[in-house]
Amino acid sequence: QVHLVESGGGLVQPGGSLRLSCAASTNAFRSYNLGWLRQAPGKEREFVSAISYDGVNTYYADSVKGRFTISRDNAKNTVYMQMNDLKPGDTAVYYCTADSNSACVIQGHSDYWGQGTQVTVSS
Repeated sequence: QVHLVESGGGLVQPGGSLRLSCAASTNAFRSYNLGWLRQAPGKEREFVSAISYDGVNTYYADSVKGRFTISRDNAKNTVYMQMNDLKPGDTAVYYCTADSNSACVIQGHSDYWGQGTQVTVSS
């Protein structure tokens, strides 16, 4: 069982930045692929970014490429997502996910999910 806890969400103006963090409670953190998905009101949940278990491969939705950066610190059992140049369309609840299969993370079928953190981009 993997328990994920997100933090770092909040209210930010357009063009601003936020860094989301997700701490995992597992001794096998290094074996998990990790990712972020988001869900805006009235919309389906969508993939945002993912990182392989070894940190070598990263994946991004086209809508966030060049603005968001995912990273992980295996010593701290934590995954991060730096979000720059935020837009109102980025407003959503952001969920951290983990799975031994990277495809499951990208497709939103992970075994483990956090409770979500709200990101609101508004002036």
